[in-house]
Amino acid sequence: MTSTQARQLGQLMCDTTYDILWQPATGWLTERLPGSSLQCRVGAGQATYHRFDPQQKQHLITYGVLMVEAKQQPDTAHGWLSSREIRRRGYFDGQLSPLNLLAHTCCHEFAHLLQQNAGKRFRGSVHNRHFYEILDELHASGGAAAVRRSLAIRAADRGMALSTDPFELPDSSAARQYWQVGEVVTFGAGAREIQGQIRRVNRKTCTVEGTGRSVGLRYRVPLPLLRKAG
Repeated sequence: MTSTQARQLGQLMCDTTYDILWQPATGWLTERLPGSSLQCRVGAGQATYHRFDPQQKQHLITYGVLMVEAKQQPDTAHGWLSSREIRRRGYFDGQLSPLNLLAHTCCHEFAHLLQQNAGKRFRGSVHNRHFYEILDELHASGGAAAVRRSLAIRAADRGMALSTDPFELPDSSAARQYWQVGEVVTFGAGAREIQGQIRRVNRKTCTVEGTGRSVGLRYRVPLPLLRKAG
């Protein structure tokens, strides 16, 4: 998948979030906080998140273009919270696929919006029981299925491939043994490629200290996204 295609899919996720999740809930969301609004955007990196600006009363949901790329295949979908949630909580019958992962990501970030609106998001306690009660309800109520269906239709209408074929995640223990502290690695692609040196090998990620133009920065990189620098 090219960066352009991933960006287009990210925009479809924005449109779907707004039309399928935000619009039907606008009435009671704005009743609690009059004047509140939602902006969705596609970010240049992998960061995917919800933020709220209390002064502007604006919710912001960002879908990272590298996140969209990563969730197209098992070796790079590994390590994302959305993958673990689908498997452990039985969302979409516990099946991982590019469509299920992206649809669930829309629901995950919108659940943070609902959590914020309900006053149940606290410092140091973001993925708490209140959050998962909301996320569970989005799936149980049919909201997640509607997101999945809408995203699939929008992608098909634009001739974009968004596979529904289930896949299995690779063995994380084998991937972890492949990397050693001190190795020089790269991740990302093109103008966004970053080089660094492994400082710690974690269970599902490596802590990488940037070198070159990224000197002074540290990154926590999912194991499948790393490549040996050559």
